[in-house]
Amino acid sequence: MFESIHKNNSTLPRRQFLSMAAIAGTGIAINPRFAFAGESVSDRKIRIGIVGGRFGAGFYFHEHPNCIVEAVSDLRADRREVLMKTYRCKKAYETLDQLLRNKRVDAVFIATGAPDHARHVLAALDAGKHVLCAVPAAMTLEECAELRDAVKRTGLTYMMAETTTYRQNTISVKKMYHEGKFGNLFSAAAEYNHPGLEVLFWENGVPTWRHGFPPMHYPTHCTAFLIAVTGERLTEVSCMGWGDGSPLLKDNPYNNPFWNETAFFKTNKGNPFRVEVNWRGALRGVERGEWRGDKMSFFSAMKEGEEHTLVYAADTMGRDDAGFQHKAAIEEFYKQPKWWQTDMLPEPLRHNSGHDGSHTFITHEFIDALIQNRSPEVNINEALAYTVPGIVAHQSALKGGECMKVPGFD
Repeated sequence: MFESIHKNNSTLPRRQFLSMAAIAGTGIAINPRFAFAGESVSDRKIRIGIVGGRFGAGFYFHEHPNCIVEAVSDLRADRREVLMKTYRCKKAYETLDQLLRNKRVDAVFIATGAPDHARHVLAALDAGKHVLCAVPAAMTLEECAELRDAVKRTGLTYMMAETTTYRQNTISVKKMYHEGKFGNLFSAAAEYNHPGLEVLFWENGVPTWRHGFPPMHYPTHCTAFLIAVTGERLTEVSCMGWGDGSPLLKDNPYNNPFWNETAFFKTNKGNPFRVEVNWRGALRGVERGEWRGDKMSFFSAMKEGEEHTLVYAADTMGRDDAGFQHKAAIEEFYKQPKWWQTDMLPEPLRHNSGHDGSHTFITHEFIDALIQNRSPEVNINEALAYTVPGIVAHQSALKGGECMKVPGFD
């Protein structure tokens, strides 16, 4: 149906085209690897503990039919109160270690500061708990190896809570890719702009983990745009950083001189992939991707909430602005389906949520993976494929853009 819409779109009013495209898009013919269970077929309940009262409060485990929030934890009393109220849970612990001693807890969601992720995940695995962890997976290659080995050793489930994997347009692009819409996907790009993060460098005069945090140590909101779609691995990188000598970066614990970093990756298929992570400048705050194929390309909106663009390879002649004759590509706006309204989710989770509707998908994917005894989509191998390239990219930037190999952890 989608092909017939495209071929005849020149005769359709734009609004009619968008409406038909939206209807076509809701036919969920996604590859089984990306299909969700929808309504539960089990009455089993996973008892989860939530650790971290900021990001951790943005999910919906209390709404999932196969989940009970058993306990929550944060070092701060006010954040514990937020978690208890959000998840309607009366059991709270001051520390992760205390929560891990609760034998009723089957799994934990680690939503603590990025530098603590690896240590906290290892503690949870060693305590016999399945783990969902915020991004990034780790800060060093050594930590990455420890995580991989611990997951293998314990046989427990690990999932990384990468929001880009479940953005509404990423879900659409997965569908398009597996249906062959792009033809040969020959390049991609992604950017994560979050200007103004310096306001989070200190809290009550005390430095937080965000003080001077290297941009490429937070790459997963970009790398997932490609890896979650094609499964490619990033194998080489040259990265450049930009810093202005600001005193705000002085004496940061990472010895990071950069506000912004731009990386040029090569994939195992020989394709180029450009990634930008920017903390400062005249920037639109956005997380977006571009996928370019020889039949079709998809360009995410330049600003959150705006329409995405599809470009189809030309099959008719036209002229450019200099008058030269060439084949004119066809551009159309893409009416984004709201996948969170569909049976990709259990009925109680069919509502909008954080990071472009991704939080309910993350909630369901983790719980459903445990119920079905299957590997989650962003398992340890995928999590490290998202994370490791950024660690190496930052090393490259510190060396003036030196081309470096990205080690594999599969």
